[in-house]
Amino acid sequence: MTSQEKKAYILLKCVIFHYHGLDEDEKKILKETADALNAHQELEWANEFIGEDYYNAFERARDVLKPTMLLLEKPKRLEYLSKVWNANMIKGYISEMEAMAMIKLAKDWDIEAELIESIKK
Repeated sequence: MTSQEKKAYILLKCVIFHYHGLDEDEKKILKETADALNAHQELEWANEFIGEDYYNAFERARDVLKPTMLLLEKPKRLEYLSKVWNANMIKGYISEMEAMAMIKLAKDWDIEAELIESIKK
């Protein structure tokens, strides 16, 4: 995973987890992700990015993420989005708003059908 990919993946995970406010389970998952990827600076950056304009963070993140993700092959884009979907399952649920946010991102990244198919499995 390149530095730019790491930054994008952490932002993706953060913005979805922040969708309803960050709870303790989500904080733990984000910390574990940062530990596993040696991405503590990226996590700090993503949290600051979200904190700059919390209410518009998702739309701003869409603008930031799209160019990076479109440089990647479709399977890699799907992998990152699926990892975030699965991380939500670890906490026990995915809200309708979080699911719709991930589907919007999948549409931005031209992997909507692939994400929906992977969710069905």
